[in-house]
Amino acid sequence: MEINVLFIGDIVGEPGLRIVEMLLPNFKKIYNVDFCIANGENVADGKGITPETAQRLFKAGVNVITTGNHVWDKLQFVKDYLINEPNILRPLNYPKGTYGKGYVVYNLPSRNVKIAVINLQGRIFLYPIDCPFRTAEMALAKISKETKIIIVDMHADATAEKMAMGWYLDGRVSAVVGTHTHIPTADGRILPGGTAYITDIGMTGPYDSVIGMEKRSSILRFLYQTPHKYEVAQNDVKFSSVLISIDAETGKALKIESVIYPEFNKTINEGALQNASTNNQWEENL
Repeated sequence: MEINVLFIGDIVGEPGLRIVEMLLPNFKKIYNVDFCIANGENVADGKGITPETAQRLFKAGVNVITTGNHVWDKLQFVKDYLINEPNILRPLNYPKGTYGKGYVVYNLPSRNVKIAVINLQGRIFLYPIDCPFRTAEMALAKISKETKIIIVDMHADATAEKMAMGWYLDGRVSAVVGTHTHIPTADGRILPGGTAYITDIGMTGPYDSVIGMEKRSSILRFLYQTPHKYEVAQNDVKFSSVLISIDAETGKALKIESVIYPEFNKTINEGALQNASTNNQWEENL
């Protein structure tokens, strides 16, 4: 039996949230998606997440939300939610006692399987938190007793750190997918041990921007090395994700492919997006 997992890349602000709400319900039908994960650390105004934005993602069809270093940017709103909602994760390798959970084993009755999701965070250019490699090792010692289907969100800046994690976990997890840098990479593949890998899924949000933020303020920060207010951009919004097919018996990945809509160098208006959300022949809207 094959299990199809759709993993949506970092959702940025209201534009990213809105395109997920419009497209995900029908995309789940088109691709026969059994389980959906989304990185939501930037979903609330471009930095952080709130209970309200998380609930909108769950309502749209996301099963588990992963995050990263920006999950703490709205901690005053989300602290209790992180503690009480089992299906929203923060990176597991934050120190013991940090609010929230770093992995979940999700029971999927429709396919009579359990799917584990582990959220890790890299340390290169980010906070010097606990080792993600050793943390993954400890988590797998527990999780592997419950299920062989294990998806890892490696939220990191450095491509080398993400790739190292992919090789480190090859054959022991179903997939290692990179998030955080907001730029989709073209290296999606199945590693020799049967683990699907991609360095970065990319951003679900406005690409007429600097990784989701308005271009002018971003450029001024680089020009003058002084603070300028970040504001979420609005245009050229894309849905960026990967579809992973997994053998439920072995936990090995069978296929990984990028699902990006609209494709790069192609743009559509919001009316076409609305049509795509209700039309199985959504490609015709391009």
